Amino acid sequence: MGSFALHAARNYGVDVVGVTLSGEQATMAGKRVAEAGLTDRVAIRVQDYRDVDDGPFDAISSIGMSEHVGREQMPAYVARLHGLLRPGGRLLNHAISWNAGPTAPDPDSFIPRYVFPDGEMLGLAEMVGALEAGGLEVLDVEALRRHYALTLRAWVQNLEDHWGDAVQAVGEGRARVWRLYMAASALGFESGTTGVNQILVQRPGGAEPPLRRTAWL
Repeated sequence: MGSFALHAARNYGVDVVGVTLSGEQATMAGKRVAEAGLTDRVAIRVQDYRDVDDGPFDAISSIGMSEHVGREQMPAYVARLHGLLRPGGRLLNHAISWNAGPTAPDPDSFIPRYVFPDGEMLGLAEMVGALEAGGLEVLDVEALRRHYALTLRAWVQNLEDHWGDAVQAVGEGRARVWRLYMAASALGFESGTTGVNQILVQRPGGAEPPLRRTAWL
């Protein structure tokens, strides 16, 4: 937690507000911000995104959030982010997608039951449609499915290499759950059942976006 905020502040000189519902995440991120000497540029809050009221913002990154919003609440989610952007402001929505057609994951299967209860992944087309229906213009889409398969394999190996430390920290039961979850997720990304997509959208108005992707960096 906090890595994206630190990267943006350190490398691009921006002021960042990070919000999370996890007190532990906020504490860790705040510690990293202080160690980096960036407390004047980065603020980390324990806050629901629906309660953020100090916009408008030039840009918003929603990372791994919309999977927990779900299909029913997606219009309200998009409307809230639209309202927090200034005209011409951009949103990067980073989310896991369900690529296996109209059949949804079984809510009583392992991952929904033990890791991410009530999570609901949308397909790429449905997510793009929701963002467009909320008045946001799509500028770019990047698929990261293969990258995530490699990342999860590396995470599983790292857990195996430090298994004793993990068991001591959280107990064998929880460590086994997360080992199985990450291994299963790697298989899902490798097979294409699940994907990860970054969708860049813009609230209309303001300056026109650059014509080339490299100009956004």
